[in-house]
Amino acid sequence: QVHLVESGGGLVQTGDSLRLSCAASERTFSSYAIGWFRQAPGKEREFVAAISWTGGSTKYADSVKGRFTISRDNAKNTVYLQMNSLKPEDTAVYYCAAHLWRVGTPVIPPVPGIYEYDYWGQGTQVTVSS
Repeated sequence: QVHLVESGGGLVQTGDSLRLSCAASERTFSSYAIGWFRQAPGKEREFVAAISWTGGSTKYADSVKGRFTISRDNAKNTVYLQMNSLKPEDTAVYYCAAHLWRVGTPVIPPVPGIYEYDYWGQGTQVTVSS
């Protein structure tokens, strides 16, 4: 069982930055690919970014490429999502999720891959005002 806790959300203005954190309790955290997803009111949960268990591979949704950066520190059991140049359409609850990597499978689940992730956090609200 992996317990994930997101933090770092808040209310910001257009063009501001935020850094979200996803902290894990599991000591084998480094075996998991981590994805960030978001869900806006009335919309389906969507893929934002993902990082492989080594940190060597990343994927991004087209809507955030060039603005968001995912990274991880396995020594701290934490994954980060640096969000720059925020827009009102980035407003959503942001969730991190963990996917246990297995030999012979892609280091990051195919996008969107929502059902490939085994564990989910409770989410953190990000609100971007115009």
